[in-house]
Amino acid sequence: MADDDRSPEDEFQELMRQLFGASGSQFDPEQFARMDPEQLARLTGMPIDPATLSQVMQNLQSAFRTSGNGIDWSVTKRQALHIANQDGLSVTQGQRADLDQAFHLADLWLSEATAIADLAEAPRAITRGDWVEKTLAVWQELAEPVADALTESLSQQVPEEMQGLVANAGQMMRGIGGSLFATQLGQVVGKLSLEVVSGGDVGIPVLPAGTAAILPQNFADLGRGLEIPDDQLALYVAARELAHARLFRHAKWLRLHVLSQVTEYARGVHIDTERLEELASRFDPSDLDELRSALESGALLPQQTEAQKRALDRLENMLALIEGWVDVVTADATSRIPALDRIAEAIRRRRAVGGPAEDALGALVGLKLRPRRLREAAAMWRAVTEAVGVEARDALWDSPDFVPEAADIDDPSRLIARLEASARGEAPQRDEMDDAIDRLLAEAEGSPAPEPGGSSDGVDSDRSDEGGSDDAPRTDGDDAPEGPRPV
Repeated sequence: MADDDRSPEDEFQELMRQLFGASGSQFDPEQFARMDPEQLARLTGMPIDPATLSQVMQNLQSAFRTSGNGIDWSVTKRQALHIANQDGLSVTQGQRADLDQAFHLADLWLSEATAIADLAEAPRAITRGDWVEKTLAVWQELAEPVADALTESLSQQVPEEMQGLVANAGQMMRGIGGSLFATQLGQVVGKLSLEVVSGGDVGIPVLPAGTAAILPQNFADLGRGLEIPDDQLALYVAARELAHARLFRHAKWLRLHVLSQVTEYARGVHIDTERLEELASRFDPSDLDELRSALESGALLPQQTEAQKRALDRLENMLALIEGWVDVVTADATSRIPALDRIAEAIRRRRAVGGPAEDALGALVGLKLRPRRLREAAAMWRAVTEAVGVEARDALWDSPDFVPEAADIDDPSRLIARLEASARGEAPQRDEMDDAIDRLLAEAEGSPAPEPGGSSDGVDSDRSDEGGSDDAPRTDGDDAPEGPRPV
């Protein structure tokens, strides 16, 4: 066929063969670099917009660069740091001195409000960029199951015309989806760095265990419009951050427990393939706005499955227990602050509402991290503190077997009764489950079945000495069981 007889579609296929090779599997950037828009226009017989062409080839290069090695998370880091460092500000000496003073005083007060020991590592003021660097691994772990589900689904939704042009079009679609997801996650994390005030502000443990930090730039934004003296607000925020960090350092099992609950939820995410097929049918490598919009809005993530709802309930209960304990301990530690009630209410409202970046994170991975039962959990911890004291209360964090359950949040009376009985040295009451387990063990050993135990109070015997009586072994996090018990 003469060149003049070829259709524009034939010309375009010839272009793709030149750029990707005969097999359609290897992009040749040098070949592309030697072409200019006029040359491409002559080859295809169609006008070529240089900006559009550049965007097409950037997307295709990114797709082929990442298709063989999964998602390129360095894209996420670059995007997040670009947003976090856009103002170029660092922590000033004055900001650092003010926060160091607040941390020092808050630490002294906190030691009066909790039996959990102070930190081995000094708290510090960090920049937004520092926060991104220290937390990015957690965000990647959280997002990876969703990104994998998206890219796998995309690779299976390849338009027929693309299959005819490029042999491994599925890999290309997977790469484009992964690159786009990594960029979106970077934008979300970068915007979060503009909002969070401290390490524990998000609700999940994003900083390494035992690390306490405040972002001075965002702390300054927090105080605007509250008409609360900065030194009082700094004391409260420092006490909250130290309480959060102390808890995760003491309960060494807790960080893994929370993050495993999050990833369990994320692994249950699946993609709305009908919606994705609709997007793929009109896929345009030069215009990814529709796919980007679907990611940002959460439109590709259908309603939660029953398994996800159960995982979310367990996660929310645990987050509520953590935040409720932190609230009670912080309130006791900062009782000397004149504006305590106003500050605490402002922080609770801010936490309940969240922010735009947090909403974007929820849309991207389908998970919102604000516990619904925070007030009820705080009321439970307050009741426990008043009934059995600080040491018995804090001993409940020694092991996942001791931590209160959802039923204890609803009605703390039975938990308190157990702790009070343990403090008096009374033997734990048995329930029907204990008797059934004993009978099964006896049958397995060929021994006579034991007589049923006493009255039932619905409490497992292995949780009976939670209160930390003299005979009850108190484990620190090093001796805690590795497998967390769902709460």
